[in-house]
Amino acid sequence: MSSNHIRNTEGLIEFSQKKQQETAQKVDKAIQELTKLKGKINFNSVAEEAGVSKAYLYKHPEIRERIDMLRKQQEGLPSPGQVKREMTDASKDVLIAAKNKHIKELQDENKRLKDILKRRYGEEY
Repeated sequence: MSSNHIRNTEGLIEFSQKKQQETAQKVDKAIQELTKLKGKINFNSVAEEAGVSKAYLYKHPEIRERIDMLRKQQEGLPSPGQVKREMTDASKDVLIAAKNKHIKELQDENKRLKDILKRRYGEEY
């Protein structure tokens, strides 16, 4: 006894497609947020931020390529700590000279104010 019953799976297919779109949007939003906050972009961070599995990210080639590209871009950029360590001798000399100038100005002002105080004390006595 064979049944010629046709199954109606349209609703299931629509739900599945909608869920896929929502998940892709969550991943996109997570990548945008990490980029905006200058967070580290890799499969772990994106998966955690988006609330999806790493397997999901690896399974979708367009997402995988995007994360790989962004991760490689970040590797090429120096971190703020690297920039600070790579300060050249010339820039350090300029910074030292500026600080020395400021110290000298403060010492001169201090001397001037002490002289004023001595004169005022002298006037009182």
